Amino acid sequence: MEKSESLEEFYKRKFNWIPESLKNEIGHFNIFSLEPYLNGEWKTVPYRRRDFYKVMLVRGASRVHYADRVYEIQKQALSFSNPLVPYKWDHIGAHSSGIYCIFNPHFFMNFGQIQQYEVFQPNGTHIFELSDSEAVEVENLFEKMKVEFASEYKYKYDRLRNLVFELIHFGMKLQPAEVQQTQHGNASLRIASIFLELLERQFPIDDTHKTVGLRSPSDFADQLNIHVNHLNRAVKEMTGKTTSQLIADRLVQESKILLRQSSWNVSEIAFGLGFTEVTHFNNFFKKHLKLSPTQFRKGAGSTGIA
Repeated sequence: MEKSESLEEFYKRKFNWIPESLKNEIGHFNIFSLEPYLNGEWKTVPYRRRDFYKVMLVRGASRVHYADRVYEIQKQALSFSNPLVPYKWDHIGAHSSGIYCIFNPHFFMNFGQIQQYEVFQPNGTHIFELSDSEAVEVENLFEKMKVEFASEYKYKYDRLRNLVFELIHFGMKLQPAEVQQTQHGNASLRIASIFLELLERQFPIDDTHKTVGLRSPSDFADQLNIHVNHLNRAVKEMTGKTTSQLIADRLVQESKILLRQSSWNVSEIAFGLGFTEVTHFNNFFKKHLKLSPTQFRKGAGSTGIA
């Protein structure tokens, strides 16, 4: 299986450009129309994971390969994709169209626990067949997203998050699409899911006396009562990234949030993230963002935060 597709790779593949703000913003959101498909002209997309969430309304007969399951969509469906589970759509009807939104995990930072909803859990239900009237309701929610996203409203991103939650609750009230194949749960999937949950539980850091306790793969392996090599293999298999890389990515993300949205000084932030020396934190931050924490706080290279 190919490695996970990042947001940067998604934009380059789909549009041959990358938003300038993507690297420095804390949360990313966007909405697109699904290109109309007619008579076999749909471009093949490989079966793979993505580093971002995706909620999509698709019209047209389809076959969806989602983890160890295959879903048959007769007419139209609402789908929810998460970074842990690989998927691929085969459009088998004469035509297909739709609309979808994408967002990274940090778009919902401190705004509900979106990953805890069944539609975004690895073993949850992710595809929902829609009636004509249900499809109209879902399309109306997406249209509200488009209007909100294009607006200058100060709190438009909060409004967009609420609309995503509306789609989640709409989907969870529906009967799932027919599943043609189901295999037993994957042990690696369970391990990776628990690891990510343990990692996320450590945040947000909202007290200068609180510090991150789990910072290394061995720390998490001890919590899971498994060998660190077992953890590393499972995480790599399911996410396409190393355990250390995922930990570092999350520490970078939290450091960006604290630098932009708190009044803590750099020393307090370093302590909160579990660094014993401020210089270690400075070197870590600069390695990943090519900026010092102070430069980032002052806004160097930033074009905004979603």
